Amino acid sequence: MVELVQEELSALAAIFCGQDEWEVLSSSETDGTVFRIHTKAKGLEDVDIPLELVFHLPVTYPLCLPGISINSEHLTRAQCVTAKEKLLEQAKKLLSEPMVHELVLWIEQNLRHILSQPETGCGGEGCTFPASAVVEDGLWITLLHLDHMRAKTKYIKTVQKWASDLRLTGRLMFMGKIILILLQGDRNNIKEYLILQKTSKVDVDSSGKKCKEKMISVLFETKVQTEHKRFLAFEVKEYSSLDELQKEFESAGLTEIFSEFVLGLVK
Repeated sequence: MVELVQEELSALAAIFCGQDEWEVLSSSETDGTVFRIHTKAKGLEDVDIPLELVFHLPVTYPLCLPGISINSEHLTRAQCVTAKEKLLEQAKKLLSEPMVHELVLWIEQNLRHILSQPETGCGGEGCTFPASAVVEDGLWITLLHLDHMRAKTKYIKTVQKWASDLRLTGRLMFMGKIILILLQGDRNNIKEYLILQKTSKVDVDSSGKKCKEKMISVLFETKVQTEHKRFLAFEVKEYSSLDELQKEFESAGLTEIFSEFVLGLVK
């Protein structure tokens, strides 16, 4: 399987050999490979639209779907999400075989048709989604830990927008120096959130220069269980004490998660 993926990556590097067309963002034996492809596709006005496609190939790929993120300065976030969802539908037809190049060709050929459909998604902060918006089997919960936020106001707005666009609910939680993000929603959308979090310049470094998030860790992820609370919105909350934060986890049916993963963050 590893050899198959390496052959695919080599072929992609040869195909997308123009300046800035191809870039490997990260690669490891445990997390797989994340890479970026820059390409163009025809839009509604028959004008070329630049696309940034980020793919995450897990270690079990191609037996599982790749993580996919689509970005473009010429498209709304909702249009990007819709395009990604259509691309994932196409990917499901190609499971068990290398598929990235075929997916790139598909989006290049079909973007115009996707954009001609009514736009879906939610643009408001803290918006809620009907229970039917997510298939129950696809509902997952993920807990993330951030080391710090220097540009806090901008960072919060960015996280809120990503959660809204990807139809994720949950909490962005602050307690002292502890920063946690609890996400609930479709697993593929959570995967895309992680890609955005790791590849976008969402914060600033000590000199004030925009930088990518390198200090994020996934503490826990699981399929939503019957005892877990269904969050109806994504909210930003500040807690004045550890006890207050613990009560939030308890009310969500995540007492064990708090004890196992959050308590160890307290210094």
